[in-house]
Amino acid sequence: MKKILTLFLFIAITSDAFAYSKYWIVFTDKNSTPYTIGNPSAYLSSRSITRRTNQGIAITAYDLPVDPNYVSQVLATGAVVLNYKSKWMNAISITTTDANALLAIQALPFVQSLSSVQRHAHADNFSEESSDIPETQNLRQGNTSLLSYNYGGSYNQVHQINVDCLHNLGYHGEGKIIAVLDDGFNNVNTIAAFDSIRLNNQILGTYDFVAGVQNVYGVGGHGTMCLSDMAANLPGQIIGTAPKASYYLLRTEEAATEYIIEEDNWVAGAEFADSVGADIISTSLYYEQFDDATQNHVYANMDGRTTVCAKAAIFTARVGMLTFACAGNSGSSTWFYIGSPADADSILAVGAVDASGNLANFSSRGPSADGRIKPDISAMGVNAVVVNSSGSVTTANGTSFATPLSAGGAACLWQSFPAMSAMQIRHSIQMSSSQWAAPDNLKGYGIPDYCLSNVLLETPNQEISQTNYFSVSPNPNNGEMNFSYSFLAGEIGTIEIFDATGKLIKAISVQAGEKNIQTNDTAWSEGIYFCRFVVNGEMVGSQKISVVK
Repeated sequence: MKKILTLFLFIAITSDAFAYSKYWIVFTDKNSTPYTIGNPSAYLSSRSITRRTNQGIAITAYDLPVDPNYVSQVLATGAVVLNYKSKWMNAISITTTDANALLAIQALPFVQSLSSVQRHAHADNFSEESSDIPETQNLRQGNTSLLSYNYGGSYNQVHQINVDCLHNLGYHGEGKIIAVLDDGFNNVNTIAAFDSIRLNNQILGTYDFVAGVQNVYGVGGHGTMCLSDMAANLPGQIIGTAPKASYYLLRTEEAATEYIIEEDNWVAGAEFADSVGADIISTSLYYEQFDDATQNHVYANMDGRTTVCAKAAIFTARVGMLTFACAGNSGSSTWFYIGSPADADSILAVGAVDASGNLANFSSRGPSADGRIKPDISAMGVNAVVVNSSGSVTTANGTSFATPLSAGGAACLWQSFPAMSAMQIRHSIQMSSSQWAAPDNLKGYGIPDYCLSNVLLETPNQEISQTNYFSVSPNPNNGEMNFSYSFLAGEIGTIEIFDATGKLIKAISVQAGEKNIQTNDTAWSEGIYFCRFVVNGEMVGSQKISVVK
């Protein structure tokens, strides 16, 4: 069989020797690697190891680097190894136009497979320096325990997911690291909106996995805009959702060309993020259909287990990171499904809505090919306020911008509960979302409410019981509310009401059965409140309410 495969490869190479020069090589094992599970500091930063330890995640063979001896033998054929190697996939990317070199590589006993890197459709379109975080980072608005930002035009997108509430509670992303994987970050090193993250050393490192250089500031305006929705600090114009988080800026996408090697770049970026100790990945890239129709990802591939970037996204969850990936902008096209890596499980795929919460027609739809709800959540991606690469504050459309808004909110939330795992943070975000009780494949679990997530994390890992329900009407109201609920006899039920800061302001004991009760609290001030229904000490239902005077 191997001779037949070799003959086929030889025919393909000699008939079109210069059509493809980049290849993906997967090895069979790591049996002779000099690295060991017992000495992870040889290949992981202390912060990366701590992230695993804090979440009870063991170091495994997947964490070991690719065997350098195997790489050396590939190099001996005359092939050139590109800028990275994948520990999770046990693979490397090479470039060569020598057919004999490819045959020699395929004959190596530790080479499991060799495949050319074909063309793919472009990613999202729109209408290592240090792993230590500074203990103090002063924003130009002052180093106070509670900041009230002047969001300007960005208020709607921040407030829609209630991240402004977390800001007012004193959480701005301090202590959390976000790795941003995109097409480059043109002029982020000079634009005024990013002066805070520059002056306070919040940019921990940069790398261009396309060109193999450190500088990411001379190309790619898309990454600049996406970063602005998390990190910008331009009072009265735009405030990002995590202006005091720290960032790694990683270029994995080459906008000018359309090769599937960018999925390999994405894997390399994700592994780098792991190794330096990032907590969160925000990526506004997706891969689905190819320029060469014979190479298209088909819907069946969107199962979270087929594409190389989806496999890597799953690994990010396994090592304790929380990944946010844009769902894609194909909702109104023939291919209307989510792209990859949004199809991966254990991450948060983000769809787009407008300022009123209506689904954007371009937002890609689910489910995943194996039937899971996708996207997972949705945020503002219609007329999102961004900073472009010329430094201007403008608006843009795309799930690209809903994604960093959500990722930045997660950094603030995780800062509030640093002992929680990535999966607990993810679950609380889903539970806080507007369609938690009835998710669909348009908005997923809906629009998250990060302030409500903050409340829910006080009682983590609770699910809504099939025997209980809870609702509040009317919403909005003037303080006169009707509560409808149901729970079983013999249980103890309580309705708890919190203000926007998370302070419990009222608790109502209720009797079992299906009942409706009323409360008249017209003295309450105008604002957002949160009601949750607790049965036997466990939260079984929640709802955000607005009191309007």
